[in-house]
Amino acid sequence: MPKRAEDANWVKSFRQGLKATCPVGWMVMNDRGKIRLQVGKKPNIKSISLPYYWEESDWIPALKRIETAATIYLEHHQKIDLRTAFQIADSASSKVELDWEEAIRNFRKFKTRVKDSTWKIKYKPVLDRAIAVLNSGRRSSNGPKLCEIALDQWGKGTAQRRHMRLALYSFLNFCVQRRDFPSSWLPPAMSDDEVVTKTKRIGFPLTDSQIIRLVEGLPQDDTGHRWRFAIQLMAVYGLRPEDLREIHTKQNGAELWTSYQKSKGGRKGETTEPRQLFPIWVLDIDGTPVDWNFTLKARVAANESLPPLGKEGKAGEAIGTYLRRQDIWKALRSEAAKEKEELTPYSFRHRYAYYGHNRPQLDGSYRAPKQIADAMGHTLDTHLLSYARFKTRDLAESFDQYPVAK
Repeated sequence: MPKRAEDANWVKSFRQGLKATCPVGWMVMNDRGKIRLQVGKKPNIKSISLPYYWEESDWIPALKRIETAATIYLEHHQKIDLRTAFQIADSASSKVELDWEEAIRNFRKFKTRVKDSTWKIKYKPVLDRAIAVLNSGRRSSNGPKLCEIALDQWGKGTAQRRHMRLALYSFLNFCVQRRDFPSSWLPPAMSDDEVVTKTKRIGFPLTDSQIIRLVEGLPQDDTGHRWRFAIQLMAVYGLRPEDLREIHTKQNGAELWTSYQKSKGGRKGETTEPRQLFPIWVLDIDGTPVDWNFTLKARVAANESLPPLGKEGKAGEAIGTYLRRQDIWKALRSEAAKEKEELTPYSFRHRYAYYGHNRPQLDGSYRAPKQIADAMGHTLDTHLLSYARFKTRDLAESFDQYPVAK
């Protein structure tokens, strides 16, 4: 059976976010395609229709507006009605006047590496289109809607649309991050149908159960133990194979880092920065983290041996050579092949990215793509997910935490 709209993940996240930040009894529902807020219980139910559509692209800005109105409602000790609370919230929001033309001029100055000829071909067409959409009064009340309408004249899957999409996403991120535009103007995550067909395929993301089977299926000898340790680190921390050479701890073993620096594509001489590593646990079938998740950092601090990784830049080949000889890896390759996917040493890193985007945190919310990109040592464009929030703050709190000793 097809999934009902009410069962969609974004609806669950919306309602969980509302439950976590608003007073008891505040609920949202679909009212003929629009979002309606309901407060209280029978026979004293109050409700108000909000100017947002019951769609995935609208739930985040709607939640922010509801949270603002809820704060105002509580500050007035619930002695004002809902409509008044939202009017006050709308009045506060309306004080922010958005000068899109000025933002484009500043964006052009910011893009110092972009030649005038490149700007004319790869930026100006879509930015002109965006301004036309904003001035037309069409349904472009947030970043995802603006992108949907402004990009509609370029066919999905084409290189031209990719150029236009990257330019528009970069502009909107600039507006929010550097021009203090509301976060509702952030662009959306890139959907599968936006992938240009000529780009290289992202590899198969191993599931947690497959990781566990692999770990348990390796030989129980010294070599197997070393490779098991490497695989666990790559899966839990989203490591590149080369990261294993440079992994270490700081702060007396409290923080795990990699100092591996990878060349940045398209920027001559520039490399990625050393980064702190944050775990996304491998979960057992009952949903609890496997015990070995919690020992990895201490094992690195204790200088436990990792397997030989070959010459610099060849760690992926070394890992692939070892794994291809293992029966359990052959079985997993067959499982990936059935899904028309390819299993590679980067599949551990792909697992991290997949669960980072799709597994909710304890509070029911999802990590921002920028948080995942930062944790993996990516730029947003490289990460192919340009939905960025404010500059990353409290990064450690967005990832799994170690149990506190009682």
